[in-house]
Amino acid sequence: CREPSTCQTILSQMELDLAPLEASLIAAQDSLNGSDQERAALDEAYKGQEKITKQLTTLEEQMVPAGYERPVPSDYADLPQLKGRATVEFVLKKPDNEQFDIEGKLYKEAKMTMVIDGFTAPVTSGNFVELVDKGFYTNMAIQRSDGFVVQTGDPDGPADGYTGGKPSKAIGKGKHGERLIPTEILVVGDKENFYESTIEDEGRGGEATVLPFSSYGAMGWARDEYEVNSGSSQFFWLLFDSDLTPAGKNVLDGRYPCFGYVTEGADFLRDIKEGDIITTAKVTSGIEKLVLPAGSAEPAPVAAE
Repeated sequence: CREPSTCQTILSQMELDLAPLEASLIAAQDSLNGSDQERAALDEAYKGQEKITKQLTTLEEQMVPAGYERPVPSDYADLPQLKGRATVEFVLKKPDNEQFDIEGKLYKEAKMTMVIDGFTAPVTSGNFVELVDKGFYTNMAIQRSDGFVVQTGDPDGPADGYTGGKPSKAIGKGKHGERLIPTEILVVGDKENFYESTIEDEGRGGEATVLPFSSYGAMGWARDEYEVNSGSSQFFWLLFDSDLTPAGKNVLDGRYPCFGYVTEGADFLRDIKEGDIITTAKVTSGIEKLVLPAGSAEPAPVAAE
């Protein structure tokens, strides 16, 4: 733990917060199935679970050595890289002022908070955070919502991705000048990622990845199915189903880079449809961990709230 006093404070608070969580779960069990009392107790339990989960995340981050960076091959030094974690917030609205319907409750807008993990996927995360910071996704429509994923990132016009900046010398550019990034995978137990390959190509099918597609709202980098270096700016949120996409046994782990997770507001993905608009996309923390290639403009500062 980098700061022992901080970790002890977190552990002490988690211990205190476990008692009300346990009480809420017991209250839910003791209430009639489907009753208002059960619903209220479960709501309190979910709040307690979310609070403890955030504390656990902070505790885990304290276990990362100060100044730690995931090594990246020099071949990709001309691509943005995220040297740590960043937090991103998206706000979406429906056309014609329609509302999002989440289990019967209506919302004027959908707000989602995402943690982007540059410790595990520095190139993929750096590419995403730079594009968010540039405003690339602002006012962009959702382009796919099929019950499996929600996807966006395809700009208007013939290009399939981002055409600004210089293409990587190692990866090259797409057919319409898109800046491309390599597939980036980290397997449990490995010290370094492998690039420009899939877990099957490496002869390691079935092994676990450090960031698995194992939760509702897991974020993946989209690419052409048969071309590992075709990703540019399109990404997706996985509508995780343990039966359809079991972790480690699906068509995503080790084939597509997972680079982050929705930590707040994932339920909105249930009613985000094609044509819904990302009205706001911003980096709310961690922008200072974005490292741009030499000669690139520095990222814009985050406005104070």
